[in-house]
Amino acid sequence: MKCLLIEDDVKTSQYICNGLKQAGHIVYACSDGVNGLHQAINETWDIVILDRMLPGGVDGLSIVAKLRDLRKKTPVLILSALNSVDERVRGLKTGGDDYLSKPFAFSEFLARVEALLRRGEPQTDADQLQVADLVLDRSSLRATRGGRLINLQPREFRLLEYLMRHAGQVVTRTMLLEAVWDCHFDPQTNVIDVQISRLRTKVDKSFSPALIHTMRGAGYMIGIND
Repeated sequence: MKCLLIEDDVKTSQYICNGLKQAGHIVYACSDGVNGLHQAINETWDIVILDRMLPGGVDGLSIVAKLRDLRKKTPVLILSALNSVDERVRGLKTGGDDYLSKPFAFSEFLARVEALLRRGEPQTDADQLQVADLVLDRSSLRATRGGRLINLQPREFRLLEYLMRHAGQVVTRTMLLEAVWDCHFDPQTNVIDVQISRLRTKVDKSFSPALIHTMRGAGYMIGIND
């Protein structure tokens, strides 16, 4: 899962990043409130983990409040040395989904993160994803559209699954590289464009309406484009 960590203490940030990566998660870390707010509202995250007290003139609760004002439902775990009942209540009432006091055991931290990630997963069938008449069955590794079988290579299946898990959302090249190719830097090739083109040929060429869309300057999206 893709995690945003907003934490100004270098040692704490490194500690959390290393642990989350070892647990199989993707982590982007920033150390001030302004950059943290920008990342939180302009990118798609599975969870935001943030400290209450941040430099840069924007504190953690302000970031949470802005997310909720924009009606973003991204799960938020608040970390803070402010551990009184009143402070915890304030954090939760502002829009935080959980509040963990510092110092904390990493095992508890990870358990809370993964609980929030499970809570934030789309409520879809465990084995099937569907967009319009396109159905992807993860148990049998089969995809059909209008009842017709679509033959997909393994990479194409993973790409289509990721798009469908984020149906109606713009997914960036970075997100696709990390999730489908397990690549944490841009190799400056057209590998994504080539794979999207191949996938679009299989999913859209003989069907209507088109479901896979290029969002110029942003990324790609799957869904019915009004």
